[in-house]
Amino acid sequence: MARRFGGKFSPGGEGKEAGRATGAARPRVDPVGARANLMFLPAVVVLFASLTGGALVLAIGAASAAVLALSAWLLRGGLRAEAAYAERKVARRPGIPRKLFSAVLAGAGIALAAYAGSGVIAAALYGIVTTGLHVAAFGLDPMRDKGMEGIDTFQQDRVARTVREAEALLTEMSDAILRARDRRLEERVAAFQQTVRTMLRTLEDDPRDLSAARRYTGVYLMGARDATIRFADLYARSQDAAARADYLALLDDLDNNFAAKTQKLLENDQGALDIEIGVLRDRLEREGVHLPPSPTREDP
Repeated sequence: MARRFGGKFSPGGEGKEAGRATGAARPRVDPVGARANLMFLPAVVVLFASLTGGALVLAIGAASAAVLALSAWLLRGGLRAEAAYAERKVARRPGIPRKLFSAVLAGAGIALAAYAGSGVIAAALYGIVTTGLHVAAFGLDPMRDKGMEGIDTFQQDRVARTVREAEALLTEMSDAILRARDRRLEERVAAFQQTVRTMLRTLEDDPRDLSAARRYTGVYLMGARDATIRFADLYARSQDAAARADYLALLDDLDNNFAAKTQKLLENDQGALDIEIGVLRDRLEREGVHLPPSPTREDP
């Protein structure tokens, strides 16, 4: 279905609604690119090439194609896990080294395909070269935790579970607002989701803030999801302008509250750091170590 274009300079596009949606929402790029998608192609080529080679060749080709397809599927998951690891300041290494397994399976799949016509030694060489090229092209998985020093792993697990639940609610919001068939509403929901994800990243950086934000990541976000579902169903049937205005006002209130809470969490972190620094300075002074006075935050 054709959809009306909307933007800052479009008719009816000016104002708070368009400005906030355009400025706050940032596109989320899928880390799986064309190179990774092309890794499914060898499986298709091997399968079709083995169709005319007899029963044994067909069986080997089908097995090779299955291994290569599994390798490509693992590669997609590994790239997404690596991207999630890279965008966080605090992260655990992926539990399953998908890219490494993908490289090994790619080598095994090519070796299996080459075995039918080239023998064991040639097949092994093909497999080793393929594995090496795969690693050179896509790299290996992150092998160490990042920023986990001094962090309670139990609390980190709670944050990870909270983030997963919050992301599920955000996905349900995105799916629901599509039923309203209004591009600017979709953009406004995306802007609100960006604000929520900023809070989630703050919690991941410091899991100690989880208790202070549980109401936001649970009750408030669940309420936003439910309100979006009810509004989308109503608006799809009636195109009620009053309901649209009320829903946008609700999103504005939620957006402001989430942003204010995130800022409060950051200020609390800075306050806790200032207290720790002050305690350390006092202890050093008692030990006879005299430090120059620390500049205040207002100093340039």
